[in-house]
Amino acid sequence: MTQAVLDARTARVLPWLVAIAFFMQTLDGTILNTALPAMARDLAEDPLRMQGVVIAYMLTVALLIPASGWVADRFGTRRIFFSAIVLFTLGSLLCAMSTSFNQLVMSRVVQAVGGSLMLPVGRLVILRAYPRSEFVRVMTFIALPGMVGPLIGPTLGGWLVQYASWHWIFLINLPVGLIGCIAAFRFMPDLKSAERMRFDTFGFVLFGSAMVLITIALEGLGEMQMPHARVLLLVVIGSACLAAYWLRAGHIDKPLFSPSLFHTRSFAVGIFGNLFARLGSGALPFLLPLLLQVALGYSPAQAGMTMIPLALGAMFIKPLAKPLIDRLGYRRILIGNTLLLGSLIASLATIDGQTPTVLLLAHLSLIGMVNSMQFTAMNTVTLVGLSNQNASSGNSLLSVVVQLSMSLGVASAGALLGGFTVPGADDAAVLDAFHLTFLCIGAMSMLAASLFFQLDSKQAMSAGPIDAD
Repeated sequence: MTQAVLDARTARVLPWLVAIAFFMQTLDGTILNTALPAMARDLAEDPLRMQGVVIAYMLTVALLIPASGWVADRFGTRRIFFSAIVLFTLGSLLCAMSTSFNQLVMSRVVQAVGGSLMLPVGRLVILRAYPRSEFVRVMTFIALPGMVGPLIGPTLGGWLVQYASWHWIFLINLPVGLIGCIAAFRFMPDLKSAERMRFDTFGFVLFGSAMVLITIALEGLGEMQMPHARVLLLVVIGSACLAAYWLRAGHIDKPLFSPSLFHTRSFAVGIFGNLFARLGSGALPFLLPLLLQVALGYSPAQAGMTMIPLALGAMFIKPLAKPLIDRLGYRRILIGNTLLLGSLIASLATIDGQTPTVLLLAHLSLIGMVNSMQFTAMNTVTLVGLSNQNASSGNSLLSVVVQLSMSLGVASAGALLGGFTVPGADDAAVLDAFHLTFLCIGAMSMLAASLFFQLDSKQAMSAGPIDAD
């Protein structure tokens, strides 16, 4: 990859360009959940079976992240970043024009293809275009929209649904996307690899097939209500693909993700811990707006504003993360925090129509703080022990696992909610189904604490916490 030489104007504009792309992605990821009940009514679908709209996006992003670096090296960062914004914007338009559930899901896939390339390619350009002395400052600036998006997304989504229509949660991406396209064409450096890099296509197919098949199997238990024999078959085939990938990866040069990454104990524990601990975190943005609107009768705007404490709590705890990790260490923080997070998620089973609003907001704020601490500690412990040679591949695998675990979290929540909901159930029975789902999701999250017991209790912190998810 050639090193970019930036003029003064491009050096000023480029961080804004990547930050806007990050903002579009994080806003879209949080604005949608509040609108799901309204979308279900308009598309004549059950609001408790709308998780496919969320899963389609997350799974596509997870699937394509491993290819993003190779695609940028092969075709140039300017062309790929520009194309990513175009696809994301086009997907947003198609989502707004959708008249059926299946059409909406396919439009979300188009949107996700663009989303899977925007942030990884943007980060790659920043890494290559700025000296290391400037890298942390620029990345900190770019990470800020990642905190603002979840803060305003649910509220904006609720207000748009209540006072306009759900279509506007996608239409607002169009002017931002147009500005991004113009800026990308003018200011994005065109970096390419000087040599043709080999891509592990067969490994990509095996790894991607495993992710898709296992997720569809979980989805089949919920929204699609597949026969159990078909679900079992999908799980077996998906697991076989995953086993075949790892067996093959150990015997070829430059696999998609090398098994040697797992020789670093903290990385292995961090990856598996991320996979299981994030099941609850991934399910929350999907379950909470549904609970508030479907079971408790909140309006979309009320439900959106109720989600604000989650983001505020996350922002409040960020400055305290490093001192706490320095003082207590990864092992204590992650074991205690995981158990606390699972307990807080399970305790949402106590929420009903009689719960005081102040108590609900305090509960969600505490979940936001604990969740943020969990993300920071897990991200850092996963990458902190890797060598420079393995850092890029390890970071890419972590990004895949983050998206995959959130997708599996939504799929699991949908399957549990569907299993606990009896057709034609009254309001009290629907609320009971939500309560049982929160209990199960919380218990699943707490199991990840057993993985963090495997961390070295004496491991010192050798790098600052990694906030970006």
